[in-house]
Amino acid sequence: MSDTTVGRAELDAARLLLARMGISPADLVEAASDCPPAPTFAEYVPVVSAAVSDGTRRAYGSYWKRVLEHWGQRRLDEPSPSEIEQLAEYAKTHVVARRNARGGRSAAEHLIAALRCLYKRAVADGYLNAADNPALKVAKPRRLPSTRRAVADSRLAEINAVAASTGDDPALDSLLLRLHTETACRRGGALALRPVDLDPDQCLILLREKGDTVRWQPVSPTLMRHLQQHAEERQAVGAGQLLRYRNGQPITYRRYDHLWARIGQHLPWVYVQQISTHWLRHTTLTWVERNFGYAVARAYAGHTDSGSDTGTTSTYVRASLQEVAAALAALTNESHPLA
Repeated sequence: MSDTTVGRAELDAARLLLARMGISPADLVEAASDCPPAPTFAEYVPVVSAAVSDGTRRAYGSYWKRVLEHWGQRRLDEPSPSEIEQLAEYAKTHVVARRNARGGRSAAEHLIAALRCLYKRAVADGYLNAADNPALKVAKPRRLPSTRRAVADSRLAEINAVAASTGDDPALDSLLLRLHTETACRRGGALALRPVDLDPDQCLILLREKGDTVRWQPVSPTLMRHLQQHAEERQAVGAGQLLRYRNGQPITYRRYDHLWARIGQHLPWVYVQQISTHWLRHTTLTWVERNFGYAVARAYAGHTDSGSDTGTTSTYVRASLQEVAAALAALTNESHPLA
């Protein structure tokens, strides 16, 4: 008996069984797609916003606001993939113009990601079937390579010198730069640091960063001493935020913005290249990789073996302009200012 004959026999048996039960194939299709009425975006965005982490809310909040402006009274199951593409294009063309903007690609990417987060929750809550998720049917713009790279030692010294000699709180700014340079931590990890996260006996600090990752990071005795002194002088105790202004108020991301704006005023190349705290992470991880290998650099960065982190360290340890210039000088036997 052929496979086709067997297949037809099974279908006939299934039809006979359904007929005896009083169920039609259409009933099965309707039951499979039987979802409660989908809420409007205005009703559902606050639900999702309250359920996600603070980091996700910061990343997607402005894009959910944009969705509410355009689709607030529409139900989740109404927009089509084409309409999502149109909204992403709108976000791309109406992005706030900044010196480091790259044609609005990031805005379009984040809008689609914000909608994917929203619809993923809607599927989990039973308002949509996974196959009906329109956000998954829209491709994100291809992400361009980052322009960040390691900062040369001499340039890093200039940055530290300006931070230590200008501004209203040089001690705080110098400590921030030292912390990020030594640990390669992200801004979120520094802002989440607490006095209880310091282990002075072993010179370790507990970093809590994006993705709810937690790791112990070695630091120098000098940095540990300054962190303890900072906490004591600025009344940071227990589980409260460690990094604070002189008046005892915890610092925020805005301190970093003001710091780099000031450094850029004194060092034009910082302003031109849009140097930021994340460049220090590139600088440290590149040095670690060159001297201690990729595995140590990955651990230093706090990257894991998960699918999302695999190979991530490579984005931080690319060849610097100085190394490329040195290769050019060796090739041409001519000196280069960067080599």
